Amino acid sequence: MRCGDFKETYVKDEEIFQSLFVKFWLGVLFVFLIIFPFVANQYLLYIANMIGFAVIGAVGLNLLTGFTGQISLGHAAFIGIGGYTSAILVTRLGFSFWLSIPFAGLVAAAAGLVIGIPSLRVKGLYLCIATLAAQFIFEFIFVHWESLTNGITGINVPPPAIAGFEFNTEKRFYWITLVVVILAVIYARNLVRSRMGRAFMAIRDRDLSAEIIGINLFRYKLSAFAISSFYAGVVGALWISYLKVITPEHFPLLLSIEYLAMIIVGGLGSVLGAIFGGIFMTLVPEILSFLAGIVKSILPGREAIFEPLKNVIFGLLIILFLIFEPRGLAEIWNRVKSFFRLWPFSY
Repeated sequence: MRCGDFKETYVKDEEIFQSLFVKFWLGVLFVFLIIFPFVANQYLLYIANMIGFAVIGAVGLNLLTGFTGQISLGHAAFIGIGGYTSAILVTRLGFSFWLSIPFAGLVAAAAGLVIGIPSLRVKGLYLCIATLAAQFIFEFIFVHWESLTNGITGINVPPPAIAGFEFNTEKRFYWITLVVVILAVIYARNLVRSRMGRAFMAIRDRDLSAEIIGINLFRYKLSAFAISSFYAGVVGALWISYLKVITPEHFPLLLSIEYLAMIIVGGLGSVLGAIFGGIFMTLVPEILSFLAGIVKSILPGREAIFEPLKNVIFGLLIILFLIFEPRGLAEIWNRVKSFFRLWPFSY
């Protein structure tokens, strides 16, 4: 085993596949992802699709908040914009689902550019309030612009199809989700090691210093909002096609908070952390629901006591991460890797 890993250039330090060991286990992961839908039941495939949507959205938000330092509480609104764009293009303008995905991302990115303008003058809590206002504005539009969105009635969306073959089951939609997740993660990982990614991190660490050394704050802050919103728009298009219906209730403020929790628990400023956060925040509610079912079978009539505790336990887990591991699951994973890479010489 390797007892150390020393890089002499920035290119080597930022390589995605830094050893045969990494390539091997990444290959194992891909094989597992390909085999999984053939051995999993419908419930596990449903969970896998939900994890995929969460990962894409969390990666996008982490590019904005974790890498650029721009806090956003309007992520759900951008997901809604992408979802409604896709639904309207498919049901009213005759677009195919496949063509509606990039359009949904672009429309959401345009909205992100507009909402990102305040980031040029404010930051921190004030920017958070500005994005929160955007969340409420778009929620109001989704409900009350009935000629466009059908209001609370919503829009029924047909499943994706290719040459008559419909992706109308959990297993079939899994392949769409998997491909988009892979593309989203690959782009984000390459972005953060590029010139733009380094500019994002410089702005996050100290925007005044970044501006002094020649980084265009106007360009890169708005770019971060646009890219993050594009990811959200793609999630919206996928999600509503999976659900086959879109209503304003799908995009509440709570969804924005959940995505923010994903990147905090997973690890800010880490693509892998966004993946871990998406998995964690999707699985924990399901595990707690499973435990509630066990309590119901063991103590009939007492499940009403456990139900409110699920939200308490869920919140407590997030608080514990903030206290004991503020860098998230990605940092835990890095420490585990470092232990085995340096073993038996810990120094």
